Amino acid sequence: MTLRPLGLALALSLVSTYSIGFVADASAAPPKKAAPAKKAPAKKAPAPAKKPVAPPVVKLDACTNFYQYANQDWFKANPLGSGVASFSSLSLLKRNAEAQQANLLNAFMTSPQGPVQKALGDFWASGLDQASIEADGANPIAGLLSRVNAMKSTKDVAASAAALHQVGLPVLFNFAADLDLQDLNRNIGYFTQGGIGLPDAAIYSNNSPEIAQLMKGYRDYVGKMLLLSGTPQNKVAEETAAVLEIEKQLATVSKTSDALDVLQTQYAAVKTKGLNRVYPNLQLEDFLKAQGVKDDIVSISDDAFFKQLNALIPSRTVEQWRAYLRWRIADSMSPYLSKPWRDANFDFRGRILQGRANQGTRAEQTLAAINSAAGSMLGREYASRYLSAETKRNAENIAASVRSALIDSITRNTQMSANAKTVALAKASKIGIEVGYPRRDLDYSIQPMGRGSFGGNILIASTWQHAQEMKRIGKGNSDRRWDVLPQNPVVAYEPEQNRLIVTAAALQSPIYSTSGTAGTLYGSYAAMVGHELSRGFDLDGRMLDQNRRINNWWSPEDSARYDALGRAVAAQYNNRVYSANPAARVDPAHVINVAMADQTGVELALAAFNKAYPNQAAAQHQDFFRAWAALWAQNMSPTVALIDSRESAYAPGEWRTNVPLMNAPEFATAFSCPASAPMVAPAATRVDIWP
Repeated sequence: MTLRPLGLALALSLVSTYSIGFVADASAAPPKKAAPAKKAPAKKAPAPAKKPVAPPVVKLDACTNFYQYANQDWFKANPLGSGVASFSSLSLLKRNAEAQQANLLNAFMTSPQGPVQKALGDFWASGLDQASIEADGANPIAGLLSRVNAMKSTKDVAASAAALHQVGLPVLFNFAADLDLQDLNRNIGYFTQGGIGLPDAAIYSNNSPEIAQLMKGYRDYVGKMLLLSGTPQNKVAEETAAVLEIEKQLATVSKTSDALDVLQTQYAAVKTKGLNRVYPNLQLEDFLKAQGVKDDIVSISDDAFFKQLNALIPSRTVEQWRAYLRWRIADSMSPYLSKPWRDANFDFRGRILQGRANQGTRAEQTLAAINSAAGSMLGREYASRYLSAETKRNAENIAASVRSALIDSITRNTQMSANAKTVALAKASKIGIEVGYPRRDLDYSIQPMGRGSFGGNILIASTWQHAQEMKRIGKGNSDRRWDVLPQNPVVAYEPEQNRLIVTAAALQSPIYSTSGTAGTLYGSYAAMVGHELSRGFDLDGRMLDQNRRINNWWSPEDSARYDALGRAVAAQYNNRVYSANPAARVDPAHVINVAMADQTGVELALAAFNKAYPNQAAAQHQDFFRAWAALWAQNMSPTVALIDSRESAYAPGEWRTNVPLMNAPEFATAFSCPASAPMVAPAATRVDIWP
């Protein structure tokens, strides 16, 4: 999927399927040293055999540790297997959605209905046909390599780069559609830094021993790709050095990953007319025409980068640029070509960069490729097959009831400033709800694929997807696209559009159970909706007002109140133990944002449930809380627990479950918990974010 230029600045708050699970790991005691042999004593009557001492029984009850109590059957059914570091109930949902996608594609391969299913079925078949992929070799990219090799001078570099962007292979820089921060009703094109093959520009200037080893692996990988793409053996070292020098020059003026997370670094609107004069060697006006873009403004916030790139082009020989562009083509396309290409790519990007042990099955690789190059096409078909009209309608109604609960909470809030309350009410009332799939469809006319070339089909699909991205640029279509796919389980609040997105794949257990009670649906799905809606009213949400303008609508008193709530929630999570590793403890500084959203989700879902179903028996409330706990069931190794405690923005499932429930009086009532129970927060420390 194309990465959005704004990155984390106006990021979606996605449902995490990252596996940060729970497991009790009891190591066996070391064997005792054998005692020396002694002379056998005279025979005596045998002593009665001692009964083995049973390990102490840990009683699981709702009022002591609700997470373990509610999920005990899940733990028994889902042990942490050999070679598996972690998984969760949500990662199992993702795995189930992938199996559904494979079933769809198998059906399209044998009996497609219509051109979209035919294209997807052929794409799937070509990816599964290992023999044809091996026979195809590098044929899919032969035309691209020929074009690059035909360059006569450095003046041809810009046109070759534009042609590669057209087929979805960004080289030299990145260009994508995203919101105009001065007018959120339109998208503009963003020119941003690119051109390097490592994930962060800072790596190129890091001289540590670890990075030196990484760079050796990277150098070897570049050399292998150049050799495979046509560089003679006696020139591989020379051309590898040229490629790495070009990347190093670009890295010196590239921002680090951390810097790219700052909103102000991403946006700088400029007129498109005159860009050829500013960057004559890049010919950006001609580039825009080649992509079909006719807008009058674009964003170029990385002026230093583009000036350096512009100066770099004539400073290198055409032979060096041929090598560089062949390398970029080979690196991008190698996962979809024959075995030598795939293995070289995986040895570096899989083993070294990602720490993966294997490439996965052909089916897994093909499904990932289809989702990357043609995910929107598959999403349309997935939603048609796996989302019923009744489920969609009910999910919309429940989400609307949570939105109403939020409005009610704001209305009765006596601690917000007058202006903040006015803006919050207006913003909450305007929250859009989109369930299942985007309301506005794409143009699904696509070049016929056929079953002969998997790599060729990748290029057909990526060319189509790039064209769809370019169509987003202009006025009046900013709400057209989702940045998630319907076939991936996601519940998300999109701040710049002030809308909730619920994908078709998310409307399955454990998020949405069609066979569950009302309490079950509100405890899982509605609570997750509440979690996401809170994002419009937190530290990030305060930066966009009811008219979707960048405008901090909180007063200093509102900020102070929110900070105080944050400290109270942080205190409840502070130093909580990971059950998978007692040496790992929760750091509230890492998890506080998600923790506050979890607390809000439970509060709003409970309010919505109580309003929709007043005077419910304790059993319905018990279903609510069990469903909440089921969302966060997870299993993890001690090593993963330790890493998560240092890095993850998510508390372990045990505390994501328990802490919000400790603050809910309805929980204590439903399970008859005494005030002294561990699952009941003392009145002095109890937290209400939306009282």
